Amino acid sequence: MTSLPETTAKKLGLVIDLDTCVGCQACATSCKEWNAGGYSAPLTDQDAHGSDPHGTWLNRVHSYEVGDGAESRTVHFPRSCLHCETPACVTVCPTGASYKRASDGIVLVNPDTCIGCKLCSWACPYGAREYDYGHGIMKKCTLCVDRIENTQLPEIDRIPACVRTCPTGARHFGDLADASSPVSRLVAARGGFDLMPEQATRPTNKYLPPRDRDVDILAPLLDPVPEAEGGFLGWLDRALARL
Repeated sequence: MTSLPETTAKKLGLVIDLDTCVGCQACATSCKEWNAGGYSAPLTDQDAHGSDPHGTWLNRVHSYEVGDGAESRTVHFPRSCLHCETPACVTVCPTGASYKRASDGIVLVNPDTCIGCKLCSWACPYGAREYDYGHGIMKKCTLCVDRIENTQLPEIDRIPACVRTCPTGARHFGDLADASSPVSRLVAARGGFDLMPEQATRPTNKYLPPRDRDVDILAPLLDPVPEAEGGFLGWLDRALARL
């Protein structure tokens, strides 16, 4: 089984604002487009327009109707690898193909040593692993390592494709180990939360909860994190458990 680094120099990850995500699928589309020719290439599709379409998508967006009547709202929920601090997908890997980088905490898959056994997909509580039927190996979000480390790109483009393309600014990228970084300050100000904390995987990626529509737009900056067993977070845990 694969071991984890004791510490990581950084914790690179995403902060996703559920209040401003409009479910436009731009993040999923740009992710598919970029990774079809990058580190995870190719991301194959089988029978895309037939009766049994399936393929490899590293980022997916789910939409849910929350509440009833006038109090109802649509919440769009992007889902990809959360680059956990203690990822079960890594420790269960029998070949060492799944690993976590000590330099920045990014979780990756080595396609040369992956045998496609799917143990990592069974171990991941978030359903973030994708099996590529065309090549018989597992694939996942890489935080676009081939973008963020590419010095040939303009600095503005050295961020994940999903972040670069989001039209509403709902996706943010940075070092969550640095308390003074913009993403860390955003999490602190908006009550950012871990997805399914009971799994004890300690995901690096954070979600910002939807704001209450009945209060001033600045008021949620002072709101505490909702209780995990109730409110929106409790509902989200239950919805994801049914996926």
